[in-house]
Amino acid sequence: MIAPDCGACPEHAQLASMGVDIGHCDHIVALAGNPNTGKSSVFNALTGLRQHVGNWTGKTVTRAEGAFAFGGKRFKLVDLPGTYSLLSASQDEEISRNFLLFGQPDCTVVVTDATALERNLNLVLQVLEVTDHAVVCVNLMDEAARKGLDVDVRSLSRDLGVPVVPTVARRKQGMRDLVSTVADVVSGETKTAPLRVEPPSKVSEAIGNLVPLIEDLAPGVPNARWIALRLLDGDHRVREALLSGELAEMASRQRQPAISRPSRLTAISGNL
Repeated sequence: MIAPDCGACPEHAQLASMGVDIGHCDHIVALAGNPNTGKSSVFNALTGLRQHVGNWTGKTVTRAEGAFAFGGKRFKLVDLPGTYSLLSASQDEEISRNFLLFGQPDCTVVVTDATALERNLNLVLQVLEVTDHAVVCVNLMDEAARKGLDVDVRSLSRDLGVPVVPTVARRKQGMRDLVSTVADVVSGETKTAPLRVEPPSKVSEAIGNLVPLIEDLAPGVPNARWIALRLLDGDHRVREALLSGELAEMASRQRQPAISRPSRLTAISGNL
């Protein structure tokens, strides 16, 4: 059964400004990951031929959207640009972090390479700083086995505080478990407690001082703590967006009801 039209929801307005068409889907799922982790294979395995490819609004970066159904619900899957980080100012990283922060997907799947987990976990931890609703997909498990690597997904899930699902996407192995896990996170049946590294006491104090100032400058901005961390890390682009009023405008747009819902994915890509 399809959920009723929610075109007046603030989240729909923000996604529409990013260029994302939510259509008749009930939930939005973001797909993130480093390049060469098999992210495209995961996307293709989940969506089949039900895909739409275009560019992010105002960008030359390709955006792929698809859909899948599970448990009587339809999920829109948005394939974010492959990136190693959410921290610098490349177009790919800006698009990904803006979508996670302002698009507020119902769940974010972070695809990792089972043969290079240590390198991939950098992005995982950054995503967990932005959102509570995440699932880690450990892909290429067959390659890991061939190299004699044993990935303890249960221990990894316990340490990260979010579900971890092993897959071999090109053979569609583990896809049903992945979809089921995403659905449970979206519904709230699976509770998450993402690992967030506690900074030194002086940094925590600085964050505590910055958060109310950020909320004054950009009322309603999601995750002011993350914005504070980026400012303390010297992120010039975030500082510029805050002082120019760009962040405030994005937060305001997110709160406003949508007049129409032609596209829930278009509006976030050109900002921050």
